[in-house]
Amino acid sequence: MINKTILLVEDNPDDVDLTLHALKKNNIKNEIVVANDGTEALDFLFGTGKYLGRDLTNMPTIILLDLKLPKVDGLEVLRSIRTNELTKLLPVVILTSSNEEIDIINGYSLGANSYVRKPVDFNQFAEAVSHLGLYWLLLNEGLPIKK
Repeated sequence: MINKTILLVEDNPDDVDLTLHALKKNNIKNEIVVANDGTEALDFLFGTGKYLGRDLTNMPTIILLDLKLPKVDGLEVLRSIRTNELTKLLPVVILTSSNEEIDIINGYSLGANSYVRKPVDFNQFAEAVSHLGLYWLLLNEGLPIKK
């Protein structure tokens, strides 16, 4: 069985809880790894820091990436993902409250697969997460797994 892990990169505990609740509400039962800042996300992806020795053949199926992060911001995380041979093709969905045009342009310029603005209303947020899960975890044909 293919492990379809979701890497959620989000520093706001309330948004983490909302996202986890929305995924559960929509019956998305994939393993979810939460990184609370950009450094932790990069450590997970590249097997450094507290993730030293992690099996790097088991990459997330999707990365849900906030932009406004402490330590290393989301755009820098995206840049690091896209410039590394190991991670450059991973699907990255920017999931953020920012609707600044420059963030949208920079996100796509750096190789984001999608840019989704977090709705303020929980029901709309849950629906958006449901659509993301349905598309990226069920409909989208992911990369073949290297053994």
